[in-house]
Amino acid sequence: MSDVAYMYGPKGRKLAYVKTEGKGPCVVFLSGFMSDMEGTKAVHLEAWAKAQGRAFLRFDYSGHGVSGEEFVDGCIGDWAEDACAVIEATVEGPVVLVGSSMGGWISCLVTKAMPDRIAGFVGIAAAPDFTEDGFWASFNDATRDKLMTDGQVSLPSDYVDSYIITKRLIEDGRDQLVLRDPLPMSWPVRLLQGTEDASVSRETALRLLDHIDGPDVRLTLVKGADHRFSEPECLKMIEEAVLDIV
Repeated sequence: MSDVAYMYGPKGRKLAYVKTEGKGPCVVFLSGFMSDMEGTKAVHLEAWAKAQGRAFLRFDYSGHGVSGEEFVDGCIGDWAEDACAVIEATVEGPVVLVGSSMGGWISCLVTKAMPDRIAGFVGIAAAPDFTEDGFWASFNDATRDKLMTDGQVSLPSDYVDSYIITKRLIEDGRDQLVLRDPLPMSWPVRLLQGTEDASVSRETALRLLDHIDGPDVRLTLVKGADHRFSEPECLKMIEEAVLDIV
C-alpha cells in the first residue's frame, strides 16, 4: 500500500494523493464520477509505472475517496481545479493525463488550463459534457422541475445504491463544456472505448475524436468491453497507449 499524502487545494479543500517518483513525463490518473484513486485501473497503472521506473500520480478530487469535503457540494469546475492544483504542487515538468470516464472530461479541462505541461492524453471511456448531454438531456420535465426547485434529485446507479445530482453540478457543468468550443491538442491523444459500455456511448467517443483538433488523435473501439474497462486485456491496452505516447 502506497502512502497517501495530503495538501490543501483551492478554497482550502483537503486533497489526498499518492505520488511515485521516477522518470518523466509523469503519468497522472484522473478517476471518474464518484470513483477514487483506489480503483482497479489507477492501482494497476501505478504498479506498472513503478515497474517501468516512471513517475506516477493518482489523487482524489474533493468529495471523493479520502479527500475532504462532501460529494454533493462539488462540481466539475471544482474537480478540475483540484486536478490542476495537485499537478502543480507535486509534479515538475510534463505530464501524460490518463482520464477515465469523467476523468476524461476533467483531463480536457486540464489541457485547456495548462497546455504547456501536457505531453499526451489517454481517454478511457471519456465522458465529456455528461452533465448536460447525459443527465440534463435525459431528465423529463418533472425531474428538471424538481431539480431546480429542490436543488437536487436522487438517481439510481449501476455502481452504488443511488447518487445525488445537484443543481450546482448541472449549472456549473454548463460553464465547463468542452465539445462546444475549440479543443486543440497538439500532443498525442489515444481514446479507448468499449462497445458494450452502458454509461458512455461509442457516439460520444466518436464525437470527441472528431472534435479534438490535433495531428495525432486515435480512437480504439474494443468489442465487448464495458464501462469499467478493467479486464486484463483492457488494462494491457491502457499500458500500451501510455507507452505509445511516452
